Formats: sequence, structure tokens, C-alpha cells
Amino acid sequence: MRWAGLSSPAPAPTAVWMGRRPRTARWQQAPRRVVLSAASSPDANSSSNSPGSGDEERENAARMEKAASFLMRSQKYAMLKQQLAVAAQFEDYKEAARIRDSLKSFEEEEPVLRLRRLLKKAVEEERFEDAAKYRDELKILAPHSLLKCSSDATTLGIRVQVRSVYIESRSQPLKGQFFFAYRIRITNNSQRPVQLLRRHWIVTDANGRTENIWGVGVVGEQPVIFPSTGFEYSSACPLNTPNGRMEGDFEMKHIDKAGSSTFNVAIAPFSLSILGDDNDDVLL
Repeated sequence: MRWAGLSSPAPAPTAVWMGRRPRTARWQQAPRRVVLSAASSPDANSSSNSPGSGDEERENAARMEKAASFLMRSQKYAMLKQQLAVAAQFEDYKEAARIRDSLKSFEEEEPVLRLRRLLKKAVEEERFEDAAKYRDELKILAPHSLLKCSSDATTLGIRVQVRSVYIESRSQPLKGQFFFAYRIRITNNSQRPVQLLRRHWIVTDANGRTENIWGVGVVGEQPVIFPSTGFEYSSACPLNTPNGRMEGDFEMKHIDKAGSSTFNVAIAPFSLSILGDDNDDVLL
């Protein structure tokens, strides 16, 4: 599969839609949003005299320090990528070459990218103890980095595939604004036609701040998807950190029988990351 981007021509229709054809991806009008702060356990801020509590506090402090350091490096990486795009746009090739070299050096030294390479090599060579060690280090350094920028889940024969990508041209790292596009393919592998009624997204940034978003349909439509056909669309998500995650569900119903109850189709978690992942396969 290849990522087609937001501006690529749409593939030949493989589904029947009700109403208008899907338009260019955009945020839906006035979706209902609920923001939930990262919850802490009841004892998170209370003191404890139990043995080992000091070690736990030091470990938590070290973990938070590493996470903060990763966010700062991620912002620097995002700025370099944006500067490279601007230099290339204005044909300042000398500056573009300098920034390219800086990016290359950054990628070679970035701990998350280095650990990813080591983890991948360890798995390929079946050095599973080493792989487990690298995975645990990644969990501490950048929890979101173990999540792919794509996901694939099937519920009651309805398959949902997602792929996300970072958009430098729409982002402003200095202002803490990061823009991600994602493309979704829904395939009806069941024997009954379904209609997509509503969507629900859960967006979590790198600080653990969670936002719930509900809306009617997708890209202004409530598509009907018949057996052995599919529906695709593109949309986008702004984030205030360079990394995060999305997941959610679609509310659907079977339309071949009056009075059918609705059911939820899972959208498996996927990463929003300026570092991307090692998966070159993307949606058409």
C-alpha cells in the first residue's frame, strides 16, 4: 500500500454513498469535544513512609526528565524538517544541504531512532533478550514510540485501516503546533450492507492530555458500504506536542433489516509522530 496524500487523486469508487461524494478532508463542523486531563492515582501526590518509596520517586523523576528531553529533541527535529522544506521551496540549496546534514546527524544520534534500529535488528537476528531490553528502554524514553503510525482492526466483518503522517508545511513547532494527516480505509467483508452513522475519536498528546471528539458521519457524509466494497477518506488532526496517539470507533448499523440496532466498529490505536516509523506500507 502507498500513501497517496491529501492531494492525490481518489481511487476508483468501490462503494455506494448516500448524498454527495466525499470532499477534501477537513475537520467536521462543531464536533462535540470533551477534554480530560491526565488522571493521577489517589496516592500520586501523597507522601509515603513505606520502604522503597524514595527509589520510586527518583525513578518517576528520571522518567519524567527523559520524557521532557525527548519532547525538546522532537521539537528541534520538527523545526529542522520545516526549515529544510522552506529552504528547498526558495531554492536555497546550500542552506538545504546544510540542514539535510544536520537532520542526518540528528537521526544518527537520536536515542529513540537508535533504539528502534537496535530493536529491529535484534528481532531479525532472534536475539530476543536484547530486543526486550531495547523495548523496555523505549517504553521509558518515549512510550508513544512503540506504537506504529498505522493500525488495522476488524469488527463484525468491518475492517478499518488507518495511516498517519506528519505535515511539516502546516506545522509551527516554535508555537507548539503540530499537524498530522491520516487516511482511513473501511472495507465491508461481511455479508450485510452497513451505514456509518457517527464517529468517536480519542486523541492523547505526549503529556497524557486526552480529548474526546464526537461527530456525525465522516467528511460530511454517512456512507452506505455494501458487502465486498469499501470507503476511503482523509482528514487531519492538530496536536500541541510532536507525538501522540489516536484511537476510537465508528457507530454503524445494518440497513438490510428495519429496526436493526447500532454497533461500534473499533479504530485501533495508532501513533501521531514526527519521527514516523519503520513501516513503509501506507494506504492508497
